[in-house]
Amino acid sequence: MQHNGVEETVQARLILSPHRSARLRVVLSYLPEDPFAVRMAFPAEFSLDDLPDGEGTEDIVWVFARQLLSAGLELPAGVGDVHVRPAPGRRAMVELRAPEGTALLQFDTTDLRRFLWRSRLLVPEGEEHLHLDADRALAQLLG
Repeated sequence: MQHNGVEETVQARLILSPHRSARLRVVLSYLPEDPFAVRMAFPAEFSLDDLPDGEGTEDIVWVFARQLLSAGLELPAGVGDVHVRPAPGRRAMVELRAPEGTALLQFDTTDLRRFLWRSRLLVPEGEEHLHLDADRALAQLLG
């Protein structure tokens, strides 16, 4: 049985310098068919890629572990390209690292907790393996 996923649009701040930031819309999504992952989609204009005008108009999507997002709301978490850590005043910082550069984003922790709560209503933590389709996952890996 296929369930609908969770999608939530939240506001974030892209930290540009210690004294400058830009507000942006971020779409968080979770699909029971991919039970270990969450997705963060950012507007294309915030891409680090140098693309000619008219190209790259699709949102930039980062996919990473739901558990990383959850853990990072309590204590610094992450290795590699994605790091999440709590910040003062009901905030959380998400750091995304790519060859083109690093982006530091600030979120309201309440928004992230609500999103995680909604995702756990579909697939409780610890039950992700019950929602895996091994054949489908293998087919996706092999292209």
